[in-house]
Parts: sequence; C-alpha cells; structure tokens
Amino acid sequence: MATLSSSSAHCPSYAYHRLSSSSSNGQHQSVGFTSSLPQRAKISLQCLKNSHQNVVLMQDGPVATTATPLETETPFKESKGGLLSGTSLEECKDAVGFDNNENEPSVSITVVGASGDLAKKKIFPALFALYYEDCLPKVSIYFSFINPGLSFCNSNFAYKGYLRNMVSRTLTCRIDKRENCDEKMEQFLKRCFYHSGQYDSEENFAELDKKLKKHEGGRVSNRLFYLSIPPNIFIDAVKCASLSASSGNGWTRVIVEKPFGRDSESSAALTKALKNYLDEDQIFRIDHYLGKELVENLSVLRFSNLIFEPLWSRQYIRNVQLIFSEDFGTEGRGGYFDNYGIIRDIMQNHLLQILALFAMETPVSLDAEDIRNEKVKVLRSMRPLQLEDMVVGQYKSHTKGGVTYPAYTDDKTVPKDSLTPTFAAAALFIDNARWDGVPFLMKAGKALHSKRAEIRVQFRHVPGNLYNRNFGTDLDRATNELVIRVQPDEAIYLKINNKIPGLGMRLDRSNLNLHYAARYSKEIPDAYERLLLDAIEGERRLFIRSDELNAAWALFTPLLKELEEKKIIPEYYPYGSRGPVGAHYLAARYKVRWGDLNVEP
Repeated sequence: MATLSSSSAHCPSYAYHRLSSSSSNGQHQSVGFTSSLPQRAKISLQCLKNSHQNVVLMQDGPVATTATPLETETPFKESKGGLLSGTSLEECKDAVGFDNNENEPSVSITVVGASGDLAKKKIFPALFALYYEDCLPKVSIYFSFINPGLSFCNSNFAYKGYLRNMVSRTLTCRIDKRENCDEKMEQFLKRCFYHSGQYDSEENFAELDKKLKKHEGGRVSNRLFYLSIPPNIFIDAVKCASLSASSGNGWTRVIVEKPFGRDSESSAALTKALKNYLDEDQIFRIDHYLGKELVENLSVLRFSNLIFEPLWSRQYIRNVQLIFSEDFGTEGRGGYFDNYGIIRDIMQNHLLQILALFAMETPVSLDAEDIRNEKVKVLRSMRPLQLEDMVVGQYKSHTKGGVTYPAYTDDKTVPKDSLTPTFAAAALFIDNARWDGVPFLMKAGKALHSKRAEIRVQFRHVPGNLYNRNFGTDLDRATNELVIRVQPDEAIYLKINNKIPGLGMRLDRSNLNLHYAARYSKEIPDAYERLLLDAIEGERRLFIRSDELNAAWALFTPLLKELEEKKIIPEYYPYGSRGPVGAHYLAARYKVRWGDLNVEP
C-alpha cells in the first residue's frame, strides 16, 4: 500500500474529512490536514508534504521535425550576465531540497494544453496558491509540454522567461502572507521545466514517461493528467497517456474539463471512449462551480442547522431560483460558444449540479459515492423539459451613455444568422415526495445588467398573516427569502419582516446577513485550488460520475434537439438589460417573481 505522508507541515487553508481512498490499482492513500477556517473539519495532512511531486505542462502545437528531443530536463539559474544557465539534475535536487528517501512516493501533475487561457488564468494560479500554502510537497518539479515552434524550444535558458511572462501576472499570494510572495514565486518558477510533443503521439508521451521516471527516482509514482484542451482531442491525449505514460506502480488519474459532449449520444460516446483506456474511478470530470465555497457550503447550511432542515421541502418552500448572469458578451470568443450555447455551457452542468446538491435527500455519509448516489436520484426524478417551459434569448446591440455595445452576431467569430441562445430561462420540476409541485427556476445569460451567481429560496406566505394589511396587495413583499450569493462578494442572507422603530406599526423587510469578507479574514480559495487538491487526494465527491452525467443529459437533450430542429428564433434583448421579457412571463405562470429584480446589498 502506497501512502503519501507528512511529518509536521500542514495546509492551513484547507480542511476536509478524508478517509482512505482507493487508487485504480487497489492501493490506498491516507489523506488529511488541519485548517484555521471554522467551516471546515480538521484533519492532518498525511499525503503530500514530503512526497515528491512533478507537474508537467503540455502545450498545443505539432512537433517540429527539426526539434531535437531533450534527453534530460534542465532547470535554470541566473548567471551574472542576467541570462539563464542550465544546471544538472543532481544540482537541481540540492537546490530545491529533494528528499532523497526513495521510499517516499511521487505525485506528478501533467497539464495538457498549457498555452490556453484556462491554464494561464486558473490552473497555474491554483497550483501556485497550493504551493504557497504548503498544500503541495515541499519539493516539487513542474514540467511544460511546449510547442516546439516557440522560439525557446531549442534553447533551454529562454523557457523560464517565457513561463514567467505567461503565468506570473496571474499568480497571487494569500493576503496574510504577502511579505514573502516574491520569494515563493521564485521558488515556484524554479521548479518549472518543459517537454515538447503532440497530443496524439504515443512516442512523445513515451519520452515524457522516461523523463518522469528520472525524477521519480524509482519511487512509487502517482500521476495526474489535466486535460485543458478542446474536447475533440480528449481521446487522443487519454489514449497516449494511458498507453505510454501511465504509472507502473501507483495511481493514474485524468481530469476532464467540460463540455462532456453536446447531447446524450455524444456524451455516451465520449464516456465509452474514455473507458477504453481508463476505469471510472480514474476519470475526474470537473465542474468548477462545485468547488466554489458557497456551493460546497450548501450541505453544511442545510444538514448542520436545525432551523433549515425541517423547512427544506414543498411544505415551506414556494420556489427555488438558480440565477447566473454575466455583464459581458462573447467579446471575440464566440466560436466555441456558438457551437454550444448558454444551455449547454451553463444550465446543463453548473446550475443543474447546484440544483441536485440543493434538492438531494440526506446522504448516508459524506463519502463521495453516497453523495453522488443522492444527486443521481434527484436528476432521475426530474420531469423532462418541455419547450413551453423554456425561454431563449440573444443579446442585440444597444447604445447607452454614448457607448454602443455590440450584438452577439457582431462578433466576427459568430455566423451572422446564428440562432444560438445567449440567454435561457427554464422551469424544472422534481417529481418526488419532498419537492412535488415546487418550481425550480433557472436563468442564465450573457450581456445582462449585472454579474452574479446565486441561489434564491422563496418561502411560502404566512397563513392568516396578522400583518397582511401592512403589506397591501403585494404579498411578495412579505415573503421570507434565503439568498446564497455564490459570486461575486460571497454572502448568505435571510430576508425577514421587521417592525420599524417608532410609535406606529410600520413593517420593513430586513436582511440577516452573513457577508464572508466581513466575517472571515481569510481569502476564499479559488475553486480550482480545491478541486486540484481533491483530485490529488482521490476525493471524488465534487466530481461528476458517468451515470450522473447521463441523467443530466437525458433532461436536456430532447429540448435541445427540438430547439435546433424547429430553428426556434430567440427573443432579442438589449445588451446590458435584464434579459428577454419572456422570462418574466415564464416566472409569472408559476406565480413567481424573479428575486434579482431589486438591488441587493
């Protein structure tokens, strides 16, 4: 049994309860660590600190025929002339403090597609944040799989400068430790190396395997591959990694980014192809919204607070709203979006995953499989979506304050006759005893009036309310509402009715507000930090299982096909507005008013 262990170091920003998790080859790793944050359970980090970790970053592009394969990776150090000169692998070990204990296992992270925005803006910063917080091993080596067409690929000394320019602007330090940020960043960048190759080349992956083995030094090798690449090359990369660069004596895991297909058929085909080379427990389908602090807090809020759990049903809840809005359009990146649209991009994954977490029954335990079992039950209990329960829209050009904002089809990467929705609103229903008849309203859109992601729970009116006359005919003013603001400016607040001080009887709607920035001094970790750490640990509860994915697509695929076959024309709405009027009529059909119409604190 290979165990990742730690002697005295801890990861202060993270704490989950970790049991032993099985790797794909039957091995186990014991994982845990303590936290200073009150909302997380405390356990000790036994998996990472003294283990040897390699991070390999693979970048797009064909391999040039003139490129000479590197037999060894060379770290860089500055010479007196300001250039970067190479050092030997043994010198590198001394410089970065390798633990020469060959009994310690290694963890290697390979980021496939290191030149993309996701790698630069999310994956690199997340890795550095984990490194900065001592959540990754003290001794770690980072590779990059780089396009040989880049100028530095035939000269090692130029690589570090490229990496610094590519990622250093997105690397940040935790607010309570900024005094040594530069030092930590230097240490992080010194551990960066590269290897070049194609995604569909088993030979290139075999070369990568040789280099990894040199750094692993005969240890038990655990390897994580992060596919930050277009979906059409997922299978090629997985095939090559599985056949040519899998661990021979530890675990091998693959993180797959959405989209997981376009419909039920393509998703099933993708899953089948992945399972030709990987077992289900090796596949980590990532939805970064599941790693967000307020989404993860959903189960804590519900299951550990007596005041909420009894209310969590049709008896007290009138409707649930899941709202996602962006105040910007595609901005020249409509090529990808036009192939998927807002329903596939946001509703079928992010919002539906939040809905399943919100509505699930109490799981047997906090074990990943128990939680995911309950989520699947919710998805399978949901009524298939009908066209009349959906409103689609597309933003059009609008001039405001002397500034003209472009229409969706003004984007040069979007066809002029595109009918792809940039906005969608839907009413969904769960046909079970707890939620029968309760509308779950989803709304997602681009180029709207604000940027937000939130869950709004509107409770039923008080029967025979003695103070109805104080609210007049608008009973919605008297509705209690629980709001979980996922982003930005994370908060949980409860709207209650309260008497305004004075001699008269005037009522006011007030907020009991848990504002995270005011309550907690710690900076909230990015979702990718949590999910990367979970994948390293083998914790799967925030990743999507294949049957869960199938159930999600079964809900939306018939509707998506009907929209495309009938060529439904979206309702046009001005850039920067609140969206199509049809969304308000949809809500009104179920006697609901969207909760984001008023200005929130």
